[in-house]
Order: sequence, then C-alpha cells, then structure tokens
Amino acid sequence: MKWFKKLQKHWNLKSGKQVAIVLIVFALTGSTAVYLKKFMLDIAGFGPETSWWVKIPFLIIITFINYQILLLAYAFLFGQFKFFWEFEKKMFRRMTGKGKKNKKTDE
Repeated sequence: MKWFKKLQKHWNLKSGKQVAIVLIVFALTGSTAVYLKKFMLDIAGFGPETSWWVKIPFLIIITFINYQILLLAYAFLFGQFKFFWEFEKKMFRRMTGKGKKNKKTDE
C-alpha cells in the first residue's frame, strides 16, 4: 500500500480513510458520467443515423461538464466537498494557464 501513502501525502489528506473516500468519489463520478452518456445523446436528439463527427464533440463537452458537476455532488455526499472544490479550482487554473507562477516575481 505504498501508493496509498503517496496519494495521502500528495493530496495532503489526514488519513487512509480519507484517501479511500476520495478514490471512491472519483470512481463513482467516472462511472456515472459514462452511464449518463446514452441519456445525454437521447436528450440532444441524436439517433443511430447521426454522424460520429457530430456526436463525439458533443459527448466530450457534455461529459466534461457532467463530470465536474457530479464530482462536486458526490464529494458533498461523502463529506469531501472542500478537498474536491480546491481540486476543481486547481484543475481549472491549470487548464486556463492562470495557475502558472511567474518566476521573476517569486524570487
């Protein structure tokens, strides 16, 4: 369980139980996001005749949005909202390039 301790240290978590809960939240979120794919296609009106060139960009965007919402919802249910809220903010900063530090100002 060396990797478990590494995750605990990397994520600054207090206990192994908290690491397990975080991993469960990630697993449930991913599974639910994939499960909702079919429903999202149906709601959008895509059928078997719809080209994959149309479906794939839609699925990427809608799955990304659903994942973010589901992650925070599951985090709230499992009592880990603060951790995942910080995780989401950090991820968003990395994606937008706003999280990079300016080395000249840090020195």
